[in-house]
Amino acid sequence: MACTGVFVAYFPVTTVSVSLPVIQGALGASTSDLSWVSDAFVLPVAALILTAGVFGDVHGRKKVFQAGLALCAVGATVSLCAQSIAAVWVGQALSGAGAAALLPMTLALISHVVPDHRERGKFIGLWTTCLMGALAVGPLIAGTITAHADWRWIFLLPIPLSLAAMAAGARLLDESRSPYPRKLDWPGQITAAVAITALVYGVIEGGASSFTEPQVVVALALAVAGGIVFVLAERRSDSPMLDLRIFRSPAFTGSTLVVMISFLGLIGFFFVLSLYFGMVQQLTTLEAGLRLLMVTIMPILLGAVFGRLTQRLSARFLITGGLLITTVALCTLTTIGIDTSFGSLAWRLALLGTGLGIAFPCITATAVGSVPPHQAGMAAAGNNAFRQVGAALGPAILGALLTTEAVGALPAHLADQGLTGATGARITGAVDRDGLEAVAGMPLGADTGRALHALSLSFVDGLHLCLLVSAVLMLCGALVALVTLRPRRPAPSVQVAASTDRGTPAAGDETPRGGAPAAAGNTPGGSRR
Repeated sequence: MACTGVFVAYFPVTTVSVSLPVIQGALGASTSDLSWVSDAFVLPVAALILTAGVFGDVHGRKKVFQAGLALCAVGATVSLCAQSIAAVWVGQALSGAGAAALLPMTLALISHVVPDHRERGKFIGLWTTCLMGALAVGPLIAGTITAHADWRWIFLLPIPLSLAAMAAGARLLDESRSPYPRKLDWPGQITAAVAITALVYGVIEGGASSFTEPQVVVALALAVAGGIVFVLAERRSDSPMLDLRIFRSPAFTGSTLVVMISFLGLIGFFFVLSLYFGMVQQLTTLEAGLRLLMVTIMPILLGAVFGRLTQRLSARFLITGGLLITTVALCTLTTIGIDTSFGSLAWRLALLGTGLGIAFPCITATAVGSVPPHQAGMAAAGNNAFRQVGAALGPAILGALLTTEAVGALPAHLADQGLTGATGARITGAVDRDGLEAVAGMPLGADTGRALHALSLSFVDGLHLCLLVSAVLMLCGALVALVTLRPRRPAPSVQVAASTDRGTPAAGDETPRGGAPAAAGNTPGGSRR
């Protein structure tokens, strides 16, 4: 059930990403509008995932799991019936709220059924495989549908899948709650939602217009203020939504930073590469999906293997090595051009997927295993919240970089194509006013081909910058893992016993592999709950 839940939660990510060019053409959306199609899903995940974890601990994880499936079904139904870009946003937001409920519950269910952190690593590897499976099949399903039917049908599959999972869960799942008393933390929830929403809004709108616009400045200031108030509220709360003491664990802090940084680069990469396939190479959604499959199939093939290897090899070694491979792959992609063939792309995308398949199972297992079992749900929710913040910022930041670089490079490429004077000024004026997509609809007569070629060259310039930024982000993630996941010698047994007697938080005591605390299962006093 946990694997089904994470599949439903992540299915919309690449299904929608690869369909963005089709959605753009059908609804006349701008690049900024397309950023919100992705972020309308990711934003509620990031804002609500911590609250969902608390709801599960207080009211029952089975109930929250079932509610998440129901929201995913409702959101998919709204998107399926959408007649405007705003309706797609609403449907995506509802699906995102459902995913926010599913993600922490699926990991909490695994932790409840498999309390041994070493055995749990295999199941989390399978969980990650199902996550990547959703990312893999999404483009293929979307491509097949858009080739033979209306694009809205890409939202159909989550509806019967969610309903079937709800029926099975009602019979198969046992209810579970946190054995330690918790209550809802409304100040923490409200301030976290305000901070995350304001941050993503400010980045998207700042990239689309200017970071000096009054509404952007206010949004970013509100994000900073909301973040500060959130920290203060959690430090004062008797039952915090996110106990900040779990950040005393270098393994948890490191894995959380790594997943946020890497997802910022990864989801941003999917966003800009999907636009490249549609706007530059003029591929169908299915053809684009087959290319993206080279990225997502490798983690599926490697996920179970490296999930088991987390029991034998250092998480620091696997995460750092995997992200370095991903960095190299992204650097090789910076040489692609307008007419780069599938064969030339395939090995680079497969190399990228290999790095992700090595690193990602270990990141989640390290985060969940670095705290006592009764805090596993909170750790999963916290890790996923930061993951989704990175995923929300990825399309916003890289989309803004793509547009800025492409628009800046366009005049030179137009001049190279002989489009200067009034014609060149007309094209650049339309792009400044309406975005890159405006060129395709301009009546340029015999100049149309040269204008579109110049636009493609400009887009590729922007793509190269985005790929370079993604590579730098992955390299930063590797360095964070190398520094924060360093092995630590286990404390002598006398000291462990003494710290347990004093009620010292167990969340800071990791095993040498960045796994579960040495005595986490026997030290409930480590939590203020």
